[in-house]
Formats: sequence, C-alpha cells, structure tokens
Amino acid sequence: MTLTSATSTPGSASALLAERLEALRVEREQVLAESRLEAVGDVADRATNVEATIRLQLLDERIATIELEIEQAGRQQHTDGVVSVGDVVTLDLGDGPETYVVGSVEQASAGVDTVTPASPLGRAILGAEVGTTVTYSPRSGVKLSAVIVSAETA
Repeated sequence: MTLTSATSTPGSASALLAERLEALRVEREQVLAESRLEAVGDVADRATNVEATIRLQLLDERIATIELEIEQAGRQQHTDGVVSVGDVVTLDLGDGPETYVVGSVEQASAGVDTVTPASPLGRAILGAEVGTTVTYSPRSGVKLSAVIVSAETA
C-alpha cells in the first residue's frame, strides 16, 4: 500500500471546499453590509438586524468548519486501497455500482454525491479496504450492506 499526501487539484475535494469557503465569505460580507444599512429605525426594524446577526453567526460557524476541513485535508495521508476522507468511492449498495465522494456536508450542498464521514454508511466505509463488504444501520432495526468496489484519491 502506498501513502500519498492530499493535494488540491481543480475539482478535488480541497478545491471544492476552497470555492465554497470563498462563496461563504462573500455571502458573509453581503449580510454584514445589509445589517449595517438596517441599523437605524424603530424596534421592528431592529428585529431584522437581530436576524442578520444570527445569520452572521451561522455563516461564521460554517466558515470555521470549512477552514478546519481544508487544514485537515492538507495533513491527511492516503493509503491506496483503503477508504479515506476525500476519496472518490464506488459502492455497490445492491442495485449496481454508485460513485460518491467521502466528504463534508459542504460538498453535498455543492451538488456532489457525498457520503459524510459521520453518517452510518460513512462510518462503516472509512478505513475499510477495497473489496470489503461492510454493514451499516441507517436507522434503528435496519441493517444494510455495501461492497466497496473502488477507492481513489479525488
């Protein structure tokens, strides 16, 4: 098995996260500018400012999460043949092969078919070798299996 360092090529998980991070920073600046414009007026007008403050806090949390994911991706070592965060995996869930990226919610919101590491399927496949059949429980009382067909660095 070969160890390789995670890279940020166009279309890679890190590049996608960097694009999403930039979009969130732009959105944050827009919300901040709007909240400054609405800082005058009566109590009803200030309610809009409270909503903007809450939205800014949520954006700040998402930005911090993505920054952490990008930092971790830069330090991550990849082992060929073993599923890692950032990999493009092909799984057979029983209806034929399907391809996903093992990654963040931000990747999923960007339209990439994503299995998050914290999901039941993500926990089952992380660290598993190609060719392995894993079982996972998407909800109480239900057991499903998946065959890991391939895992490649994104």
